[in-house]
Amino acid sequence: MSNDSFRYLEISPYSDEEIPSAVNRLLNDKEFIYAILQHRFSNYVIRFKVVAIPLLRFYLKFKWAKLTSVKAVQMEVKKHLVRMLESTTDGVTFTGLDKLDRNVAYLFVSNHRDIAMDPALVNYVLHQSKHNTVRIAVGDNLLKKPCAVELMKLNKSFIVKRSVKAPREMMRALSTLSGYIKHSLDTGNSIWIAQREGRAKDGNDFTDPAILKMFYVEGRRLKVSFRDYIRSLRIVPVAISYENDPCDISKASELHKRERNGSYEKGESEDIESIVQGIVGDKGRVHVSFGDVIAQDFETPDELAFEIDRQVHNIYKIFPMNQLAAGHEEGIEESVRLKLKKKLEVLPKEAHKYLLDSYANPVRNQASLKF
Repeated sequence: MSNDSFRYLEISPYSDEEIPSAVNRLLNDKEFIYAILQHRFSNYVIRFKVVAIPLLRFYLKFKWAKLTSVKAVQMEVKKHLVRMLESTTDGVTFTGLDKLDRNVAYLFVSNHRDIAMDPALVNYVLHQSKHNTVRIAVGDNLLKKPCAVELMKLNKSFIVKRSVKAPREMMRALSTLSGYIKHSLDTGNSIWIAQREGRAKDGNDFTDPAILKMFYVEGRRLKVSFRDYIRSLRIVPVAISYENDPCDISKASELHKRERNGSYEKGESEDIESIVQGIVGDKGRVHVSFGDVIAQDFETPDELAFEIDRQVHNIYKIFPMNQLAAGHEEGIEESVRLKLKKKLEVLPKEAHKYLLDSYANPVRNQASLKF
């Protein structure tokens, strides 16, 4: 194992050699097997879990015997993803990939609306266009169970340590993460990372400069200027647009409670529930827009953040629901009006503005570019 590989071992996704052992650990994880039983089978089957668990484990062992490489895992994921997109969307479209070289690794900095679906959609359209799929940044706040770590690392995800709080540990984690991103790009592996920590629940897609400062930690270690180092990362802004956000009502409710109470305490299973709802919920039409490779000279993270935001706002696909929420009613079909009305009826009146803003802010941000 090389020094670089050892340095990043704790956070990096599994290599081909590690796949069989990881699959075996999943098969022997009782909590994981039982979770599948609960999700896929009736209560009648679950009542006989003493028999059902070993039978399911035997079935999965047979089915997953072919999962001996990263590519094999991703092809299995693709089958489920395609079926899910067929049943929960009215089609996935994309633009901008024709400007990118299939043989070059890029750092995709994306807006963030859905925990699981955002990177899955980017990988889906990359694969459709015969580009290599990305390595995905995932916060350790979503990986509280051992089986979650296994599942993510099996599918080219690497871990962002958000839970560390001590200054020295935090600096070490940032240095490792920054180095891993550069190492991945230098070895031909593209990266997907959200433009800020957490989803943009209010529909306002803005880059946190702290993410860009993290990128540069490795550049500072190598004594390269911010300008030159950032150019070497080949950053590409990405805007993912959902005609219908399956989590819009829960997001609006959270923002309302946060405003009313001054804070909001997440339930223990809330992140998992959001992931599930984002996967199985109706998304309407979905569009993934890829911006231009950032090749200009930027001297500060704030300047770079402004350019990423400019591109994300400019390439964001606006749907009729966005226009209606922003108050542009001309030409909007009655079905869209009815859908928005039904969403608002579920929420208390004081929370209406949060749901409306989540759809309207992309329109406002795009309009602001024209002034």
